Amino acid sequence: MNAAILSIGSELMEGRIADTNAAFLSERLTLLGFRVERHTAVGDRREDVLAELRACAPRFDAVIVTGGIGPTPDDPTREVFARFLGVELVENALAAEDLRALFARRGGIVPPASNAIQACLPAGAELIRNPVGTAAGFSCRAGRCLFFSLPGVPAEMKEMYRLSVEPALRRMSDRVILVRSLQTFGMPESLIGERLCEMMTEGHEPAVATQAREGVITVRITATDTAEAPCRARLEAAEASVRERLGDCVYGVEGDSLADVVVARLKARGLTLAVAESCTGGNLSAQLTDIPGVSAVLIESAVVYSNAAKVRRLGVAPSLLEAFGAVSAEVARAMAVGMRLSSGADLALSATGIAGPGGATPEKPVGLAHIALAWAGGVVAEEARSFGAFRWQIKDRAAKRTLNLLRLHLERGDPHG
Repeated sequence: MNAAILSIGSELMEGRIADTNAAFLSERLTLLGFRVERHTAVGDRREDVLAELRACAPRFDAVIVTGGIGPTPDDPTREVFARFLGVELVENALAAEDLRALFARRGGIVPPASNAIQACLPAGAELIRNPVGTAAGFSCRAGRCLFFSLPGVPAEMKEMYRLSVEPALRRMSDRVILVRSLQTFGMPESLIGERLCEMMTEGHEPAVATQAREGVITVRITATDTAEAPCRARLEAAEASVRERLGDCVYGVEGDSLADVVVARLKARGLTLAVAESCTGGNLSAQLTDIPGVSAVLIESAVVYSNAAKVRRLGVAPSLLEAFGAVSAEVARAMAVGMRLSSGADLALSATGIAGPGGATPEKPVGLAHIALAWAGGVVAEEARSFGAFRWQIKDRAAKRTLNLLRLHLERGDPHG
């Protein structure tokens, strides 16, 4: 089964908005067993939309069209579909009722006359109800192809897809596809590729692929079969092999962040944490406080950007700053120890570095950071480098390296075990 995605809107062609709908739909279609063979975006010109519909009909089993079903004259999708199918636009009674009910919930407003077009569908099309917006969607068949027309507004599109489109597509698919995404940190993508080389060859089953995003490498395993049991067995066997080859650089699954994993493990062990940041400027604390329930483990954090703050707040000895500089393993260790003692936390993290673009020396280039972890049994520091990155990336990656240092400590007992 193959599929295509058609995105309509001049705002896409002019770069005023990004087409996030296509990425969402491609992933969902792939998980249902469809081969997504085409992404197309066109403006609001009716002839261009019509040409795309005519090109897709004989080639694909399913096509999802997004956009162009608003209430204004520059929304061409309904009209073009009616022309493509050789039918008239007719009002759908249920869509009109939904439209009136939506405006009633918004304070008893009578729908403007221009909204009436949003309750109109090509004759013979099946309504796709919109529970969160004014634009009714629809599905229709042309030859072998089943078309789905959805709004371009992502929140509306996703809800309508979930409720109506995915169940219909699932009935069309004759394959079971199971996917597992393993999240890794600390091993370069090139080395991961070497360790998984034969598993990543074209045609290997299950399929294995990697994706890099801001220091995190996702290893995606995709197993396919006509029945779930053998499909799941192959998926689990492949996952075990990947984990064995990559070791503890695998830190989580699916959407897990390093902060998710760290917070969960701190909770499980009943440990508390404090954070002292310099170069990361609050990024480390932000990643932690993005996790619901982190208040159970995070006692406090401090951004000690200046040397004076490091001395006053954390008790870093001025002699260390003078001898080694703020960006050094010695100062990172002193920051972590000072934060643990002053906060009363079981563990403390610190990060100090040069985020750039200025402030570097030949010995201490932009991207250099020193991170540290202190606990009751000692303190350890590591050097973290992020060369060739933007300032925000250096801060983000230094924060992730610091979280990873704590993760490994919690897993191994010894950060360098």
